[in-house]
Amino acid sequence: MSTRILIMEDDPSGRELAVFNLKKAGYDVQSAADGDEGMATLAADTFDLVVTDVKMPGMSGIDVLKQIKKNHPALPVIIITAFANVELAVEAMKLGAEDFLGKPFSRDHLLLVVEKALRHRELTSEITRLRARAGGVERPILFHSEKMAKTVETTDRFAASEASVLISGESGTGKELIARRIHARSQRANGPFVAVNLAAMPENLIESELFGHQKGAFTGATSNRQGRFRQAHGGTIFLDEIAELPLALQGKLLRVLQEKTVDPLGSDAPEKVDVRVVAATNRHLTHEVAEGRFREDLYYRINVVDIPVPALRERRDDIPMLVRHFISVFSMGRTLEIPDPVMDIMCRHPWSGNIRELENICQRLVLLAREETVQIDDLPPAMTGTNCETHGDTLADKITFPADGVSLLDIEKAIIEKALRLQSGNVSQTAAFLKIPRHVLAYRMEKFGIQK
Repeated sequence: MSTRILIMEDDPSGRELAVFNLKKAGYDVQSAADGDEGMATLAADTFDLVVTDVKMPGMSGIDVLKQIKKNHPALPVIIITAFANVELAVEAMKLGAEDFLGKPFSRDHLLLVVEKALRHRELTSEITRLRARAGGVERPILFHSEKMAKTVETTDRFAASEASVLISGESGTGKELIARRIHARSQRANGPFVAVNLAAMPENLIESELFGHQKGAFTGATSNRQGRFRQAHGGTIFLDEIAELPLALQGKLLRVLQEKTVDPLGSDAPEKVDVRVVAATNRHLTHEVAEGRFREDLYYRINVVDIPVPALRERRDDIPMLVRHFISVFSMGRTLEIPDPVMDIMCRHPWSGNIRELENICQRLVLLAREETVQIDDLPPAMTGTNCETHGDTLADKITFPADGVSLLDIEKAIIEKALRLQSGNVSQTAAFLKIPRHVLAYRMEKFGIQK
């Protein structure tokens, strides 16, 4: 993706000349005639560099610089000023400007200052990424496919902003990896990354876990608890399975996002928090909103940027790479060959459990492999078809139908109920077992009145 530059300049001829020279050098350039227009453009899109004149009608270049450093501290700003206004240039540098250009300036000088600012930004970002990776926050995302490449490109494009992000996708697709990548490439990378799985929390403890409590706030509260939001102060909080948040607490979360404060249980004094929220869901939140299970105002607050993560069956080009990666991880130095017939079966498999299922299968292959080559027999019977009768009978062949017919809805309900019993009532595991998305299973359970 081309480097994107925003120019704010009230002089039409100077603005057009700068845009022309930068575009000729290969940059993607947008321009604004004053500071107000420029800040509106910046609010609606993302850029790698801002070049702004100091003296403009309305919002001055200094005001623009202050606003950018408040809302986008990692975004470099170059100030344009007349040579006579050295004091303004010095003030701008103290306020965080990357460099300044004195009017009039040549094409070569403009390109030199721009390249220097962009190179410094890239070095700073790389140092931040390396620190995040060394600290164990960011983990590698392996891909070849175009779909995943688009997802990663979108992730990197919006990572540096402060916008709330909603990551959507089926269970097991790697949504937390995307969240970690966003944090590691943001200006908050040196702050904490706090991951919260709302689906794994007992409903009566979620409020205390998220927002904290004071000693004595309720029975069993023997000490103060900080809460996950305050733990994430200065960094990023990842709210996984956001659709599992009870409706009663969604209003409180909305207030935290709007007011930047939390109200610990048992406390009369709200406390300031500075966090970026990245949420994830395996459900269609628009459907949840329509059904009254998720607040519409909260949905729009967390969904400033939407990043969909493709299911593994939608990125089959990545399967061989992922298989070799997981085999290598689990074999711990042991060399295992994966013959083409085995890889072909794995590439054709529907992978309803996505990468999490693939990882588990790879671990199984390593454990069962008797020699240095993985065999087809090492794969689960469900993948090879060996769990059916040797005559080639399918599951439908084994069902006995009554002469007067059968209700398909009754069969579907009975299958769901039995699968839930087999999985001890765990909805996520049952959805994976039935090879359907979790939100589809939840819808069918509600439709048939099935309880966990």
